[in-house]
Parts: sequence; C-alpha cells; structure tokens
Amino acid sequence: MKIRLSHHARSLLIFVLFVLFCIPAAGQTDLEAKVDEYVKNHLAGEKIPGISVAVMREGKVILAKGYGLANVEHNVPVKPETVFQSGSVGKAFTVVAIMMLVDEGKLKLDDEIKKYLTDAPPEWDRITVRHLLQHTSGMGGYPDDFDFRQDRSEDEIYQSIRATPLAFELGEKRGYSNLGFVTLGILIHKVTGKFYGDFLKERIFTPLGMTGARVISEADIIPNRASGYRLVDGELKNQEWVAPTLNTTADGALYLSVLDMAKFEAALHAKKLLSPASYDAMWKKVVTNDGVAQPWGFSWHIKDVNDKTIVGHSGGWQGFTANFDRYPEKDLAVIAFTNRRGANPEAITKGVMTIFAPELSIEAIPGIEDKEPQITATARDFLVRLGANTLEASMFAPPASEDIFPNRSQIAERWGSFGELQSIELLARTEKEDGVREYRYRAEFAKRKLLITIRFTKDNKISDAFPDWD
Repeated sequence: MKIRLSHHARSLLIFVLFVLFCIPAAGQTDLEAKVDEYVKNHLAGEKIPGISVAVMREGKVILAKGYGLANVEHNVPVKPETVFQSGSVGKAFTVVAIMMLVDEGKLKLDDEIKKYLTDAPPEWDRITVRHLLQHTSGMGGYPDDFDFRQDRSEDEIYQSIRATPLAFELGEKRGYSNLGFVTLGILIHKVTGKFYGDFLKERIFTPLGMTGARVISEADIIPNRASGYRLVDGELKNQEWVAPTLNTTADGALYLSVLDMAKFEAALHAKKLLSPASYDAMWKKVVTNDGVAQPWGFSWHIKDVNDKTIVGHSGGWQGFTANFDRYPEKDLAVIAFTNRRGANPEAITKGVMTIFAPELSIEAIPGIEDKEPQITATARDFLVRLGANTLEASMFAPPASEDIFPNRSQIAERWGSFGELQSIELLARTEKEDGVREYRYRAEFAKRKLLITIRFTKDNKISDAFPDWD
C-alpha cells in the first residue's frame, strides 16, 4: 500500500530529516569543544607550534583536526592532511612488516638472526627475531659518539651496529633499542630483496590508501609537510639536521598524517593485515628471564589504566613528537602529532581519550589512607625539585641515580611547564623485592594533573620514578 503525503506533510518530513541528519549532535559538539580546549591548552602551555589530532571509534574517524602552525615562518596552519615525522611510532609499521613475513613463512619469530645476517658477530649468537621485536636482545641505542651528520649506506650502518657492544645479557630485561629496529629493517631487506620503505609502501601504505605515508626525504617535494622545531632557552628554533640515510631506517623514519594513521588503525581494528595469531603475539606481554611479565609487547607499550588496558606507541625525532594510543575494550584510538621536540604527545592522546572514555580519567581513581606522610612529603619535595632543576644526587639509588639525575636538566624543561605543584594524593602502595616500596600518587600542578609512580629503597632513596597516565 502506498501512502500519499500532502505538500505540508512532505515539507514537515524534509525539515525533520534535515534536523536529524544535517545538524551535529549536541553531545558530539560538546566533546569536540572539550578536545579543542584541551589541545589548545597544550599548544600554549608547552609552546608547541602545531598539533594534529584524530580520534577513531570502531575503525572510523569521529574527529580529525589541526591546531596551530605547521610552518611558523610562513604562517601555515596545521590541518588533518598535514604530514609530520613519525618518530618511533614508525616502529609499529616495522613490527607489522615482520609479522607479515612470519605469516608468509619467510621467517620465524624464533629464528636466530644470524640465519639471515650470516656475518653477525659471535656476541649475537642466540639473538632471535622475537628478541629484536621485544627489545630484549641486549642491543641498545646509538653510541654516544655516533655522528648523525655523517651519511652512511645501509651496510655501513649495519657495520656500525655490529661494532657496538651489547648493553645487557639476552632476555635479562627489556631495554629500548633503536639499533635493534634498524637491524629489523636490514633483515626485511635481506629476506625480501626490497628496501624496508619500499616494502611498507607496497604492502601497507598503498593497499590502505595512506597517501601521505612514506619514508622521510628532505630532498623530495612533500605536499602538506610540517616543519620541525625545538626550544633553546625558551626560544623556538628549527629542527637539527641529520644525514639523509639516517632518516630512512626502520627505527621510525616515516612521514605520516593523522588521516594516514586513521587508515592504519582501521586495518588494525579489522585485523586485515595479519593473522589472528600474529596480532595475539604482537600484543602479548614480554616475559624476561626472571619470569616477570613486562608491560610491553612487540615494541608496543601495554598499559594498565584504571584496570583498563591501553596499547600504545610514542615517538620523537628531530623536531617532532608523536603518540598513538588504542583502547581495545571500547574500540577507541587517538593519535597526536606535534612539531616540537620535547613536547608531550602522550598527555595529549590520553587527555583526549578520557574525554571520550571518562572511566580512564585521573579523577576516577580512588585514594587510599596515607600511613606514611613522611614518604609523601619526600615525594612532594622530589616533584617540586624535578621542575625547578634542583635535584641532588643524594636523593637517588640506582637505577634512578644513572637515569634520572644525569638527565635532570632535560626533565626539568618538561616538568617545569606544568606549573606549581598544588597537591599530591596517595592512590596505591605496593611492596616489591629487596625492601623496595612502590607508591602511586595523583599529582595536581597548576597546569596539569598526572599520575606518578615513585619507588623507594628500604633506606628511602628514590630508585625509580615515572609518570603513568596524565
């Protein structure tokens, strides 16, 4: 039966449909306004020239925006199509490339790398593909005397890695290793006969329609390319120059826009690129030789936030920083790119994510009774000194005395931007081995709230400290 509408009824129906489908939902508009406010506060508070952000739910973009400037000298605004350097977020693509080869039977996770790199030094005996992916091989970062302005062929880079001593015993711990991922790129070349960047283009970028994604090239004309910056004594400067070939390695040397990353996230969500077993392996926690599960998978950070799992990867290179966080339980993902070295994109992605998933917010965590006010007072003093760059060596025990204290000036640059410490509240206390106690605090600064975990030895020296979720 056909229903015939009067002219007036048809007009009313068209108006209703317009209201329903053409006007944005008030809730979405409110969320976008909160994102705008949050990101703009970071833009101003951290003196970041430009930020690009995208939010994806169920593999679909629900927000993609640019803030600030992609190029300060030419006053070019950031937009969703703006291309940034990936930093180590690019390692996520290297992992997928390796797992593609695993799925195709061209290599195995537990193959020793000397099977493919036949001239590997004896020190690399027993190092497997899995160890490189997990950062448990013992390979470390670039040596202190490594000259980033000297151009090298892939083989010359490989020879430099061969000559670099291992930093720790195989599987002893998870030690973040750029050299391990450079080696994975060389391994891809050996197995496929293709430069790792060409492999990514052929197998990931082109099939997914990631039109802005490619290996870095400062010589080529790159549409929508952002410029990178750094702060020197509070003054904005252009990024430092590195040799061209050092911007082509598999430890994270890609150009990407947030729209490119949204297409990558859509593929991860749909599990299009890899077998189910490979996805499971990629996001399974590393277990070190002592039998302890670490909060890391194949390079991805697996974080516990308010009893929820967040999987992410951060990066920073030259004048850029980036962070990509995924909240699998809610099919939610956020990517943030910035064009300022030393900026904190993790805070941006996490803050934006809590706007869409309030259960992850700092405020959602209940406090506990503080039975050791003297320890909290020491923690407060530490946080104040951290931002003021007045830390003293006597406050620390290893490894903090080797990791935090020598880097206090660089750390102070970021923490000082948070403003004055307003309050600190104990959220958790855990007994560790050898008398070490772990305290988790909610710290509120004038410009930022964050979670901070501080470990104290039995003689009340700080052995470790790290921000958790801010």
